[in-house]
Amino acid sequence: MKQEQITSVVGRVKWFDPSKGYGFIVADTISSDILLHANVLRNFGQGSVADGSGIEVVTQSTDRGVQAIQVLRIDPPDGTGLAGLADLEGFDEERLDAAELEPARVKWFDKAKGFGFANTFGRSEDIFIHVEVLRASGLADLQPGEAVCLKAIDGQRGRMAVQISAWESAFRDE
Repeated sequence: MKQEQITSVVGRVKWFDPSKGYGFIVADTISSDILLHANVLRNFGQGSVADGSGIEVVTQSTDRGVQAIQVLRIDPPDGTGLAGLADLEGFDEERLDAAELEPARVKWFDKAKGFGFANTFGRSEDIFIHVEVLRASGLADLQPGEAVCLKAIDGQRGRMAVQISAWESAFRDE
């Protein structure tokens, strides 16, 4: 039996499929792909992660290969941002950054359509969630009823999310 080796690794999410319950990470320091199981991601507080996201994990080397056993950090994929969204034209970065983080629950999200909606506690209007905002936040998908934290602004067509965090990880760094 092979000796288990535990180490911290920084890499990128090659792909992650929430419906399959796993995905893989690539890192320069390890020659094989690193298995990322949905349970390890959920322990970090997220149900999904966007392909191409930067990720720091603790890995364990076993007879079956290298696998992540703990997620330490997730960064949105390179090249993602909100600059290309027409709904955000005319908003300055400071105003977007200054928006308050609010607890919310996902009503529905359709990845194929590229959007969905959430509600915040104590407010009746829906908050529009665009798939590019989700991706820029380092997430790949949302499930109905999922608890999240989001920053929203009053846009041209109503309230719109400009940042989304998984509920469990929203306040981790504060």
